[in-house]
Amino acid sequence: MLDPFDDTYFMKRALQEAETAFEKDEVPIGAVIVINNQIIARAHNLTETLNDVTAHAEMQAFTAAADFLGGKYLKDCTLYVTLEPCQMCAGASYWTQIGKIVFGARDEQRGFQYYNTQLHPKTKVVNGILEEGCSEIITRFFIQKRSLN
Repeated sequence: MLDPFDDTYFMKRALQEAETAFEKDEVPIGAVIVINNQIIARAHNLTETLNDVTAHAEMQAFTAAADFLGGKYLKDCTLYVTLEPCQMCAGASYWTQIGKIVFGARDEQRGFQYYNTQLHPKTKVVNGILEEGCSEIITRFFIQKRSLN
């Protein structure tokens, strides 16, 4: 039987968050955190809105998920994020002990894999889910930014 709540389903929810960021003139990265097929955190970049370089989608989602669960560890959770986490967000994911990270597009210049940032040893990683759509929204955002300058 096909599970309607698969990685593609939840990545689409993360992409909705990225669209919200785009509408707010934020770098369009979205994230959701899931436990037992339930979204417990939704977030998008807020670095411009909050004037805070640490307000990445993942960081916002970690805070919301920990608040929802009433604890700092996210061992049984999955993070879905439209772009490969940076080393800061990967480092934070280490401390949350998140069970799984699923990301859409790779970040060849700033992603955690480029810097060989260590994740928690038990964290599983899946990449390339809806990669085309996740890349497209970022490309569209920066093309629009360049055309305005």
